[in-house]
Amino acid sequence: MLITSGGPRRLGVPAPEARLRFEAEQQETGSGPGRRLLVVDGEPAFELSFWCGTCPFLFRRLETARQTLSLQSMQEQLTGTLADPDDGGVIEAFGALLPAGEYLPMLLRVEPRLVTPGRDGDYFSGEQVATWGLDQFWGLPENSHTPYYRTFETTVDASAHLYEFVVPMVPPTWNEGERVEEYIDSMGRGAVPTAVAVSTLDVCEPASGLPADHYRHWGLTHFLLDGHHKLEAAAAAGRPVQLLSLLASGECLADSEACALLPALRGRPRSARPTST
Repeated sequence: MLITSGGPRRLGVPAPEARLRFEAEQQETGSGPGRRLLVVDGEPAFELSFWCGTCPFLFRRLETARQTLSLQSMQEQLTGTLADPDDGGVIEAFGALLPAGEYLPMLLRVEPRLVTPGRDGDYFSGEQVATWGLDQFWGLPENSHTPYYRTFETTVDASAHLYEFVVPMVPPTWNEGERVEEYIDSMGRGAVPTAVAVSTLDVCEPASGLPADHYRHWGLTHFLLDGHHKLEAAAAAGRPVQLLSLLASGECLADSEACALLPALRGRPRSARPTST
């Protein structure tokens, strides 16, 4: 459910000062582009979909992903329902963690479902394999190397489908059990706390028409800045949370028209992609 969306706005600080950045891995001269990376505190944290747009959609946690980006000064505003994302300077505060650029804020209401790689509901071993097949070298599906949350999907058009993911910076097993239980209790009394994420939209489509289910995959990925305990609690209790998404428009594998369409897509009813026969 889309609660509200503002227009694109300039946020962030000069890239060298940003705690979170998007970078291209440096390769030797003449060897082509390196991996597309999300970097936290100077360390590569996630590998993202490759630049070509024909490789499978991807977010993969790396060994150096060990940091969350919660802001203690924002905890009171985010404990409950955030009626207006501009209240209390939340957008500006989290924007100061990010590199300067254009961001599209969206305030969403999500009901997260925790997914483990290779198990029931895993996008990478389900919908992705149906389109791209198994990795030709490994003979295996892609692996996110982290549990993650699935929250929404809907039809874009006859040849494209949107999948939404919320990705924790560290696995839920790193969360403090007592804090998770506190959120479960408060959610049981009707509280709807707010998490914050920086987001990307990657539109990927295989170059070959050989797979049985060939279409464009729109992968909307929310990387959690704040709210790791809240998302785990919501998934465990089957309760909703709010998610303030800051879409990094300039870092997406999608054109400006696709990014501008996201608020309308997030306002649509949830719908699964029909199974090919």
